Amino acid sequence: MRCPFCAHDNSQVKDSRPSEDNTSIRRRRQCEGCGARFTTFERVQLREVLVVKSGPNNDGRREPFDRSKIEQSVALACRKRPVAQERLDQLVSGIQRQIETMGDAEVPSKAIGEMVMEGLRQLDSVAYIRFASVYRDFTEARDFEEFASSVQEMSGLGAAD
Repeated sequence: MRCPFCAHDNSQVKDSRPSEDNTSIRRRRQCEGCGARFTTFERVQLREVLVVKSGPNNDGRREPFDRSKIEQSVALACRKRPVAQERLDQLVSGIQRQIETMGDAEVPSKAIGEMVMEGLRQLDSVAYIRFASVYRDFTEARDFEEFASSVQEMSGLGAAD
């Protein structure tokens, strides 16, 4: 494993243990070159999946599935919300598992976005609206109002609640 500090190619594993959700192995490593310590995570990858990008600038471009992109998006949507990190990890692991078990070598980015939307809808309504505002490209306050109204209706909350 390459050291993130000095780029030396060899490091020694000092400690290994399962992550909290048992979907990965957490390894503490020490660089043989500079002696710096760092952490890596090892996860099972069932198959190589390509994401087919869509949108005005990305039509048809393909890139390898990157779990960290979902992690970053979900973390940003849930920033300063009362959602435990463990729940976020479970959501991302569930989406990754769903993508890898679909059986398709290519998955449209829109399908991944919808999976994230559904997961956030069940997790936290504010995070759901935040993610939707970027994913669906809200341009005016009216877009937020309309979407928030639909979220209230889905959750059974009325104006009198």
